[in-house]
Amino acid sequence: MTDPSSLRIAVVGLEDGWSSHALADAFAERTGFGRIVDLTQVVLDLSEGTAKAGDLDLCGLDALVVKKIGAEYGPEMLDRLELLQYVASRGVRIFSPPERIFAMVNRVSCTAALAAAGLPMPPTVLTEDVDEAIAAVERFGEAVLKPIYSTKARGFRLLDRHSDLKAELEAHRSATGHPLFYLQRKIDLSGRDLGVVFLDGEYLGTYARVAGEGAWDTTIHSGGRYEAFEPDAAVVGLARRAMELFGLTLCGVDVALTPEGPMLFEVSAFGGFRGLRDGLGIDGAARLADHVVATLRS
Repeated sequence: MTDPSSLRIAVVGLEDGWSSHALADAFAERTGFGRIVDLTQVVLDLSEGTAKAGDLDLCGLDALVVKKIGAEYGPEMLDRLELLQYVASRGVRIFSPPERIFAMVNRVSCTAALAAAGLPMPPTVLTEDVDEAIAAVERFGEAVLKPIYSTKARGFRLLDRHSDLKAELEAHRSATGHPLFYLQRKIDLSGRDLGVVFLDGEYLGTYARVAGEGAWDTTIHSGGRYEAFEPDAAVVGLARRAMELFGLTLCGVDVALTPEGPMLFEVSAFGGFRGLRDGLGIDGAARLADHVVATLRS
């Protein structure tokens, strides 16, 4: 069995990110080694077979744990995942494996996978045609226009049939630089939605995101807060089915409780620490670090 003090595990994250530091500190406590690797600072030298962040060669580590692969969501994240794929090919264990994260970065691929599995989601339309997008909003009555690359509802726009839809759509396209419109019918959340969290396939807990006063979405950026929540077995079962599609190490499944029954929004490979901490009093960094160390020692 491997001595924990011999393990060199680094965190793919952000130097100014509290969750990245929490995870690096958790590994330092367990192994004596804790580093944060910002992928924007990595130099991949294919002729030398190295991937260096300063003096640290990622190809010489025992493992990398992915917390954040960029401060902003965008297509460049796919290139960074390819870099991690190379590091993995050199024998470094990566949690979650980069090939499992690819479908999480792009909202279209995540949505398509959930829909193909027959899991309940809000009615959704994807199109590059402005007229078809306008028709979808008019059919839905109210719709949420979502960027293809975003997190925590950043860049979401709430549209209704009385909006200047063409102007809203063109402004969104200009802001995102992406031609595809992703539109979901706005559903009744009753002021909250859920984050259902799994670690290595095991249910860890559920927190609620509760909307701030006057906000239509539930994110903390709009004044929302986290609370503990006890879902019934059907909700956990639905979230589990979504989680099992992707095979992630730490996985958060966003679930809405609607008058039509529970529905899925998306699955995340990066979130959950703040909701676990503030809503449930669970140290997600410690739980994840314990799992990774135990896996490497076995």
